[in-house]
Amino acid sequence: MIFPDIDPVVHIGPWALEWGPLALRWYALAYVAGIVLGWQYAVRLVKSAAPWGGHRPTATTEQVDDLVLWITLGIILGGRIGYILFYMLVNDGQRADLAANPLNVLKIWEGGMSFHGGFLGVCAAVVYFARRNRIDLLKLGDLVAPVAPIGLFFGRCANFINGELWGRVTDSPLGVIFCNDTIRQAHYPYGCPAGELPRHPSQLYEAALEGVLLFAILQVLVWRFKWLQRRGALVATFLICYGLFRFSLEGVRNPDQGMPEFPLGLTMGMMLSLPMLLIGVWLLWKALKTPVAAPPEPVQP
Repeated sequence: MIFPDIDPVVHIGPWALEWGPLALRWYALAYVAGIVLGWQYAVRLVKSAAPWGGHRPTATTEQVDDLVLWITLGIILGGRIGYILFYMLVNDGQRADLAANPLNVLKIWEGGMSFHGGFLGVCAAVVYFARRNRIDLLKLGDLVAPVAPIGLFFGRCANFINGELWGRVTDSPLGVIFCNDTIRQAHYPYGCPAGELPRHPSQLYEAALEGVLLFAILQVLVWRFKWLQRRGALVATFLICYGLFRFSLEGVRNPDQGMPEFPLGLTMGMMLSLPMLLIGVWLLWKALKTPVAAPPEPVQP
């Protein structure tokens, strides 16, 4: 299958929505859609009585509104800083380019965002917000975890539209040839490293697992098993599932060029996901061995 001829810049009819160096890109819209829909779903959770089983919701709707602003900053700053630390500074070519052009760190519109960096940025935002508002940290994390796959889904779809983070060469009927004219002009005017061979559309695999499947798992735990009452369990499930999904998909995802060789055939994505998996297992063990507190008795008038 030939990669569809999708311009990374949004068009209305024949007109591209761009003004000089500024342009409205599908990548930016994906971030906006993930944040807005996640925000609305978090508000729905705190307004619903059923998942809390008589307990008071972790946060109010006003607190959720404030939290979204901090999480947005965490995603953007953490994602960019993480990409610089985990990918650019360990890549000889990109490190030299960054030293020659330090202002490139600001060019987020050209891509270069790390999930693990964004995840750490969100963690920092949640820790700060929990301390500032005197909210239990793990309970606040349990509110954020079921929402996160929404953003992951839209982000991976945007990766596919941009023709980036493609997979390894394959003879599968699902293989996609990523180097069409739009991709070459937008990203690789001197030659596309994906080549002319079909590759796994690993971005769509990740959208399906990290987005759709992980969202479904967490919703079953929220609405059927009432795990919002089980402190830390949803955070743990998110960490375990993301770690497993990312580990398995690294086998079909093309390794980043210029990265150092890691032991045992590991990739940077695997090494960054392993701590998530281990911490998730420990948190889940701790959450499941702790009995769920009984709901408070109603106050008699």
